[in-house]
Amino acid sequence: LLTGIENLPCELQRNFQLMRELDQRTEDKKAEIDSLAAVYIESVKNMLPEERVEHLRKIQSAYSKCKEYSDDKVQLAMQTYEMVDKHIRRLDADLARFEADLKDKLEGSDFETPGSRSLKKGRSQKEKRSSRGRGRRTSEEDTPKKKKLKGGSELADTILSVHPSDVLDMPVDPNEPTYCLCHQVSYGEMIGCDNPDCPIEWFHFACVDLTTKPKGKWFCPRCVQERKKKK
Repeated sequence: LLTGIENLPCELQRNFQLMRELDQRTEDKKAEIDSLAAVYIESVKNMLPEERVEHLRKIQSAYSKCKEYSDDKVQLAMQTYEMVDKHIRRLDADLARFEADLKDKLEGSDFETPGSRSLKKGRSQKEKRSSRGRGRRTSEEDTPKKKKLKGGSELADTILSVHPSDVLDMPVDPNEPTYCLCHQVSYGEMIGCDNPDCPIEWFHFACVDLTTKPKGKWFCPRCVQERKKKK
């Protein structure tokens, strides 16, 4: 995981450089279109019908290239987002595992202070008041802030975050959007339906029987049924 994160800045820089190149190609084509249009307007009266058609085809071809470059840029931006989002989800999972290991070590040791006892007693109440963002839409605002307990140690404070086993069991923030066929919040690996009119859009891998992201376009079970009905 750390190796993957170390490579992330280089991958981001490469993708952003490609986006800039696509932007430049688009601007060059737009300048070419302006030039072709100016020549056409100036000479159209003296052109033969065949020449007019050929000139218009050149302009149309240049517009098609502009659209192609723009589509490539959008696709590249989506890939960049997915790449960063994948690292965020993996970091969230590793952080939850680290916090769980830390908690287990503390519970298995002789470490016992008034602060730690009050932490164990009040843990469930604190978790009910906090909701950590899961999966795709994690943000800093979703992360519960750590509070110091009187008589507690700084080490005990580090385990106030959510236990990984509680990621699916903890109470859901009513303001957090839900997705998938299971109507749950986002967590873990998720896949987006390629139907732009899909009412759900995002699905958990397990709910749609996926273990890895399939190649090409993917449609959710509901949209597949709708497409079959239209046929």
